[in-house]
Amino acid sequence: MYQSLLVPIDGSATAERGFQEAMALAERLQARLCLLHLIDESPFDMERAPASAYQQARLHWQRVGEALLTEAQQRAKARGLDCSILLREAGQQGVAEAIIDTARQCGCDMIVMGTHGRRGLIRLTMGSDAELVLRSSPVPVMMVRQPEP
Repeated sequence: MYQSLLVPIDGSATAERGFQEAMALAERLQARLCLLHLIDESPFDMERAPASAYQQARLHWQRVGEALLTEAQQRAKARGLDCSILLREAGQQGVAEAIIDTARQCGCDMIVMGTHGRRGLIRLTMGSDAELVLRSSPVPVMMVRQPEP
């Protein structure tokens, strides 16, 4: 069935839930995991911030991403899973398109990701990278929602 699962992680509880489901699915299917962390610079105000602050922030984001990926890879490997990691910059294309491009480039045949499950006005104002991935992905996408409190 599915042989390679792309799993975007960002350190959030929502992404953690997606990662947990992806590991369970990979165990059942004997699939490999490709863990992705994207550096998204879009919230950073580059026009107003000095170049040195931008470079420091970028270095920080990179270190955080590497630490997240390494820790997640260790957890997956402890469960006996084949797992690779990839740190990328979202760049101008945005998070959703970077996820889809990575799935194509890495030959992943499914994307497993957490979603907040926002609705209504909050969804319209905050947007949803998960929804954009779902609408545009050429491969199946499994959305994993956080349980209701």
